[in-house]
Amino acid sequence: MNLKMLFRKRLNRSWAVDILLFLLLASVAAFMSLPLVYTLNRAFMPIDEIFAFPPRFIVGHPTFYNFKALVSIFSDSWVPLSRYVFNTFFIAIVGTVGHVIIASAAAYPLAKTNFPFRNVLFSLVVMSLMFTAYITQVPNYMTISWLGMINTYWAVLIPAFGSTLGLYLMKQFMEQIPDALIEAAKIDGASEYRIFWRIVMPIVKPAWLTLIIFSLQSLWTNGSVTSHKYIYSEQLRTVDAVFGQIASGGIARTGPVAAVTLLMMIVPITVFIVTQSNVIQTMSTSGLKE
Repeated sequence: MNLKMLFRKRLNRSWAVDILLFLLLASVAAFMSLPLVYTLNRAFMPIDEIFAFPPRFIVGHPTFYNFKALVSIFSDSWVPLSRYVFNTFFIAIVGTVGHVIIASAAAYPLAKTNFPFRNVLFSLVVMSLMFTAYITQVPNYMTISWLGMINTYWAVLIPAFGSTLGLYLMKQFMEQIPDALIEAAKIDGASEYRIFWRIVMPIVKPAWLTLIIFSLQSLWTNGSVTSHKYIYSEQLRTVDAVFGQIASGGIARTGPVAAVTLLMMIVPITVFIVTQSNVIQTMSTSGLKE
């Protein structure tokens, strides 16, 4: 497109509509960011501002007292805060990496290989998406107990590895890769493993980056929900798991609770900001066509 066509295209657009759309989108974005702004301000509010009436949305006198109180709470505990942080990062990172690798490796033959009962297996995967965690928690507990993994990291990691959402997402995305591309790689002598790692995975990068966000957010925020069922040792609990213990301290712990809430939001938001362009591409692209 040359400059003349671009200029003519700009003349055909209504600046009033552009401004109206910009104001509308800016208003929606500002409204959606209110919870984040409130959480950020509340974490730095002194106790008198937290309980002020009418409630304050913007902090008047910022302070780090809430974070100091949080550190003080854990300094009196026989399990240090660093241990809870390590458990949280370990479960979130290992669970996410394992889920992405296993889901991608299982999705590749389902999408690009013909074998008996392939459609039946994928139908079972689709049907499993209809069952919530509350329905499967009893058989999951029995399976984890039978495997002897109660009160270990594996009790949380194994269910994360076997989540079917990632398998469904990766399979649907891999189906859009042209078969001619894979056949050409086989003619050149590439093995199935080389095709998977060097050709398929780079093409479906937006899909597995999206899967990373979903898996990391689930393990980061809901890891404690799962760990409460399987993990009883205090040394293996996550930060989110002790969140309820801090909140049970009453009104005096309101400041530290606000600080923990902010800390728990930082990692998922940071990961989403870094990978948001790939998430948008996954949602909008129709994939490659023959």
